[in-house]
Order: sequence, then structure tokens, then C-alpha cells
Amino acid sequence: MWPCDRLSRSRTRFGRAHTMAAPLKSLVSDDGRYQTAFQLFLQRSSEHQCMLDFIHTQLPDILASVGDGKPHLNVIGVGSGAGEIDLEMLSELHQKHPAATVDNEVVEPSAQQLHNYRVLVSQKPELSFVKFSWNQMTAAQFEERWKLKKTTAKADFIHMVQMLYYVKDPGATISFFQHLLSEKGKLLIILVSGQSGWGKLWRTYRHQLCNAEISQCVTTADIESYLESTGVRYRSYELPSQLDITECFSEGDGTGELLLDFLTEVLDFSKTASPELKAGVLELLRHPDCSVETQGRVIFNNNLGVLVIDPQS
Repeated sequence: MWPCDRLSRSRTRFGRAHTMAAPLKSLVSDDGRYQTAFQLFLQRSSEHQCMLDFIHTQLPDILASVGDGKPHLNVIGVGSGAGEIDLEMLSELHQKHPAATVDNEVVEPSAQQLHNYRVLVSQKPELSFVKFSWNQMTAAQFEERWKLKKTTAKADFIHMVQMLYYVKDPGATISFFQHLLSEKGKLLIILVSGQSGWGKLWRTYRHQLCNAEISQCVTTADIESYLESTGVRYRSYELPSQLDITECFSEGDGTGELLLDFLTEVLDFSKTASPELKAGVLELLRHPDCSVETQGRVIFNNNLGVLVIDPQS
């Protein structure tokens, strides 16, 4: 959760219109406050950096085998946001396969994010090896269109960064895109880790905080259980990340209230949550299962998990 974005994607929301049951309203119902809270999250966390570290150190070895020497590679980015992470991955793909051209399907429901992505591409002439196809739609809409077209093309690399929170059935979504992989293809998924503070928060307060109409509170632990139950081969990586949430525990602090909104995904959580829910969430956020206290600061476990899935046997 670059809500990529959780980087401009990680939280490009597949399902923005959904709201929680009264009286709690989803943070994404107020785009201005959501964006402000998200930018604060990026400033206070190491999420961006831990993703870049993975892309530049671990991903190249994963990408080395895709395509198996083909002169042309097909890539699909699902929930691409404004493209920052996509372009980092395309750069690494090009380093491993410098002679190959690339068709890149961009799947993103936000018109603004797609515009930002196009602007970013226009500023990078070194991307001449990539042909971009722009799809303003959700993952479900892309799947429906793909099936209607009866396309037989296969993808060499598919990535879903911080987007499975916003689909109704993550398992079905994974299964569809896994079916699109070529013989040497790879499907990469990034989500919050099941071992993170997010995981503990969501397991404890799922019914109060999580939107039941989408998979808002899914972690890599949930996806791993699904993959193991269906016999799908995968590799997993843990990406250490932290978030400073110290101000959450100062009553009336504006920064703390914004961070609480982001952590709970509830608009004006401090003002609208019941005293019991607020006290319970604050107690849990400070608990060693979620955070560590060091030098007077409360540091939340924001770890991410990466899953790399092989084609179906």
C-alpha cells in the first residue's frame, strides 16, 4: 500500500467510489485529503526507497530469464499510476535485454494518473524501445475486454504493485493474469507484508476498518495461502520499511490526525470513530506487534512483500 501509487500507483484505487458503512467514511471519498495524507505517508516512510532497492538489486535477476532471448517482449502493468515504478522496471528489463523491443500495456483507471504517466514518458527519449498502449480501465475491465477480443498473445512480464487491495477477488485476478504468461514469463506482485503492522491492524480491526466490497485488507500472507492451496509456484521477498507515526499519539496534532486517517483509511478518524475504537487502534499501533519506540519516536512496521509467480505448468 506507492499506494504506487502508493507511489502514485500504490494507491491508485481500483474501487475509489466505495465507502464504508456509516458513520465511518472512507478516506478516498475526499480526494484532496487523501492525496495530502498520502504525500505525508511518502515523506514519513521508507516505502519508496525499499521498492527502488528491490527493483535495482533483486529484480534484474528475475528479469534475466523472461523472454528467453526473444527480440520482442510483451509487458503488462496493472494499476500503473503515474508510471514512476513502471519505468524503473522497464529500465531494468532493457538492461537485461538491450536488443529487445517492448510492447507495454498500461492498465490504470485514473485519467489523471494516465496523463501524468504520458507526460513522464514524453520526457524520456531513451524509452524509444517501448511502444505504450494506454488502457484507462480497472483490472476487471481489462480482463473482460481481453476475453472479448479472444487475444492469444502472451506476456513476458506482468506486474501488480499495490493494487490487489482494490479488486473483489484477488485469487481470480491472479489466476487470469497468470494464464497470460508466456512459457518463461513472470508475474510480480507487491503488497504490504503479512508480518507488517498493517497486517496486525487489519487482522484485529477488519470489520471496523476494511471495505468488504473489495479486498482492501489483503496482505502477502493471504496471497501466499491462496497460492499454496492451488499449488502455484512462487518466490517471496520481504522488503523492510518503516513509517514514523509519533504524532498520532498527540491529541489534536494535525500531522498525527492525517497519519491516522491514512493508517485506518477513514476520513477524520479521530473525530468520527467511537472512543473505544480510537483507543483500541492507538493502543495497537503502539504495541510491539506493530511498532518500535526509539529515541522518543514511534516507528511503525511498514514492511512490504514481493511475490514472483511462474506460468502455469
